Amino acid sequence: MIILATIGAVALIVALMFYWSSFKTNRDNTSKLKKDQKAQLKEKARKSKLIAHALLALGIILILIPIIRNASTNYDVDSLNTGASIEVTSDKDLGGGHSDMPVQYETKFPTSGTHSPHDLKFGFYEKKPETEMLVHNLEHGDIEIYYRANASEETLKSIKYLTHFREAGAGVLAIPSEDIPEGKDVVLTAWTKTMALDKYDEAKVGQFIYDHIDNGPEHIPANVRRGGGTM
Repeated sequence: MIILATIGAVALIVALMFYWSSFKTNRDNTSKLKKDQKAQLKEKARKSKLIAHALLALGIILILIPIIRNASTNYDVDSLNTGASIEVTSDKDLGGGHSDMPVQYETKFPTSGTHSPHDLKFGFYEKKPETEMLVHNLEHGDIEIYYRANASEETLKSIKYLTHFREAGAGVLAIPSEDIPEGKDVVLTAWTKTMALDKYDEAKVGQFIYDHIDNGPEHIPANVRRGGGTM
């Protein structure tokens, strides 16, 4: 998707160059030139404009393809309710105080406790953000998927897909982690909830999202959170 958009942007830039070339050629086509010279410049300008039109159309199409595909994809949380059997641990509620200072958590994947007053945008992260901010997201009902950095392309593609789901003002974040226990593929967290899977299973991950998204102690309307990162 990113490659298509990049090629589209390049096509638009080149199109502008050809439009400028056509404009400059027409400007140089003055009455001082001979008839055959004027004809050559006119033909050159015409060809430049045709190429510019074609590149403009190509660029617009390539940029619109990812937008149209994303718009047509179904991200309805209800579609994740497959009835998959999952084992979820209920964790102790350690409260939700705010602090700008670093916090020493009892577990590698805290699901409550004192945290940063700032939260994070929903989406797929290639570098692990501050744990204090991640806990804040959980407070607002977000779901967090901790994945192995060396996970298969198929797994990463599935996880990226799941980060697009929203429910009210809550969303999904995917975070790389070196703390995933040996023998586990992923760890999922919600407010006071944890699930670890021996093997990645999109249906089970989706079921966890369906069951626990927007179940945090603080519910922020979607028009306020706007994809997270606003508190």
